[in-house]
Amino acid sequence: MNAAAEGAKPPLDEVMLSMDVVDTIRQDQRVAEQEMDEDTRRKGLIARLREIYHGQGIEVPDHILEEGVRALDERRFVYEPPRSSFSVALARLYVSRWRWAKSAGVVALVLGGISLGWQAFHVWPQAQREAAARTELSTTLPSRLNTLLATVDAETSNPAVEAKAKQLHDSGLAAAAAGQAEPARAASADLAALLDELRLAYNIKIVSRPGEMSGIWRVPKVNPQGKNYYLVVEAVDANGRVLERPVVNEETGRAEKVKKWAVRVPESTFSAIQADKRDDGIIQRAVIGVKRRGELDPEWRIETLGGALTQW
Repeated sequence: MNAAAEGAKPPLDEVMLSMDVVDTIRQDQRVAEQEMDEDTRRKGLIARLREIYHGQGIEVPDHILEEGVRALDERRFVYEPPRSSFSVALARLYVSRWRWAKSAGVVALVLGGISLGWQAFHVWPQAQREAAARTELSTTLPSRLNTLLATVDAETSNPAVEAKAKQLHDSGLAAAAAGQAEPARAASADLAALLDELRLAYNIKIVSRPGEMSGIWRVPKVNPQGKNYYLVVEAVDANGRVLERPVVNEETGRAEKVKKWAVRVPESTFSAIQADKRDDGIIQRAVIGVKRRGELDPEWRIETLGGALTQW
């Protein structure tokens, strides 16, 4: 930069003085509002400014005072906010970033908590349930069905029982392979119940205790002229415990678990047991059936007609 160019610019201290002059005018509202209304009073304004600075012990040249007045007229040192634009909006957004960043952080934290809760209480448990279901269908149920069938085969030599167990086993495996959990579980439960039944051993005895009936008869609804005869029995194991047994009531068609039920027999059998009890109050041959381990059905020692009652 050459000397001529440098001389064209006012020194920095003069610029600063001009700015101070403008600021002084603005602060003195009486000067700004009254003295600046007319050009003819500019000299009076300059004189007023000179008095103000002289009172502060500052000597300001007249050309600086005149420059300050011109600067005020030209609004040279007045801040004009930028007009709205995309760039200005970005700048304001950047300047206020800490304020909106806190709100965004709170929102992000809340959303993150909701997402984590959804994952923890829905997505992950659901995934675990689905994985457990797949494992149950592919491994747990088939393994249990195979084990139960092998155990049944070891517990019995009855072909009919083995065939029934095989049918339950195969239906359970087919359901598991098809992804049908409930039928597969039901087949497994039925096979387990069959195994439990195989392992039971008990005698079927006619009830013969004071105050209790050993036999009853009923008039069937379908044949009012006839009678059905029954012996009241119970299942007693080797330890003398009376077992609860599932029995279908032929009058209602419902299966019930009972400790005492009535077996339908021919009239001749009923009469023979009745005569035996009347003889001395004791039924000599009270055991009328034996359920052996490895079998599902009892072996009857008397003739029975297949019906039963659970209530009378």
